[in-house]
Amino acid sequence: MSFPKDFVWGAAAASFQIEGAVAEDGRAPSIWDHHTRWMPEKFYEGNHGDTACDHYHRMDEDVDLMRGIGLKAYRFSIAWPRVMPEGTGAVNPNGLAFYDRLVDALLAAGVAPWATIYHWDLPVDLHYRGGWLNPDLPKYFEDYTKAVVDKLSDRVRHWMTLNEPQCFIGFGLQTGDHAPFLKLPVRDCLRAAHHALLAHGRAVRVLRAGSKTPAVVGWAPVGVVTMPANDSPADIEAARAAMFGIREPSLWSNTWFSDPVVFGKYPEDGLRVFGAAAPEQNPEEMALISQPLDFYGANIYTGQTFRAGADGAPEKVGGEDGPALSLYHWKMHPDCLYWGPRFLYERYNLPVVITENGMAGCDWVARDGAVHDAHRIDFTARHLAELRRACADGVDVRGYFHWSLMDNFEWAQGYKMRFGLVHVDFATLARTPKQSASWYRDVIRSNGSVL
Repeated sequence: MSFPKDFVWGAAAASFQIEGAVAEDGRAPSIWDHHTRWMPEKFYEGNHGDTACDHYHRMDEDVDLMRGIGLKAYRFSIAWPRVMPEGTGAVNPNGLAFYDRLVDALLAAGVAPWATIYHWDLPVDLHYRGGWLNPDLPKYFEDYTKAVVDKLSDRVRHWMTLNEPQCFIGFGLQTGDHAPFLKLPVRDCLRAAHHALLAHGRAVRVLRAGSKTPAVVGWAPVGVVTMPANDSPADIEAARAAMFGIREPSLWSNTWFSDPVVFGKYPEDGLRVFGAAAPEQNPEEMALISQPLDFYGANIYTGQTFRAGADGAPEKVGGEDGPALSLYHWKMHPDCLYWGPRFLYERYNLPVVITENGMAGCDWVARDGAVHDAHRIDFTARHLAELRRACADGVDVRGYFHWSLMDNFEWAQGYKMRFGLVHVDFATLARTPKQSASWYRDVIRSNGSVL
């Protein structure tokens, strides 16, 4: 009843959400710095990331927390504007030095570094040069990746190129929910998405050619998960069709991003839906996008239930009264960590790593000085039990990263949402490991057998 041998147990965080120090040691603004300053109304209570968790100055303390939890790995992201302030051109050695120290501290603590090259903090200078719509951006991203790989790849083996393109393209450029808060025509969104995929391919190529140790390369898209209403073959096929189908001109999709990355082509149903707005499938570009990967990362938090309709077509199952919800109002569907990895593995035939999973809660330090987050423990235990079931059924799952290591700046939701295993008092920056941190330590020690 445990997980596979050598299963990777980790936690994750992202640069802008925890680092702070946004104007120190040569770092330039990202689009998130820029928009929290100039569009505060877009953020919960005008919150910003100027200090966040102050991880930049408290990195050693935070690595000690990881050691105490017993993490085997830590997924962190690198801030493009800290390493290359203008997004292209000169490299900032002080910025790279921070990640150099972080990697050394992780290794000294027995925690394997898993680095994400892009987790949404686009340098604002590149935003004003067209952002992801600029056809030169993939080359800029390649140069930035090379600077990071040259500095860190003698010690960092595990890499992810992009985090959640469905969000930084779909929410950032199509729906206007994330920085830079644009609502562009679908043709422009698809062009930007194509450039992001080219950037991914260029980054993989750099990692393969330039890593000083054998690189283990993947990426971390959203796992847009659908689950069958029951285990009947008809409902399972309906859920699979819903998870990998494109029925409307939205970027909230698995296949529009992942089919080019794995198969080297856009999905046919997406091409029909997007029509003339779809980008040209240049063979050389598609070959670049589809560089071989070592694992498929998936950020999975929830899912939707489908059944086979009267004609066999996928039919969404209506919502129940009084569902279990996180503070984000995401429904708790633990079987998303069974069906999501299973369907992704069956389609893409790559080992799966759950690169994010967790819940937004309402946590505070109680009068006894502890943070009692039994809801997070229950949520995580239910999801991990489903992930263990997927492993038992032959799905090649290599690891699990809890989101997040600590409470942090949750994008447009500011400091309203708390995902962490560690509570952060954003007034004093005091860290308090929650009950879930102790529980997760026991899970890791037992390789999941205590669930």
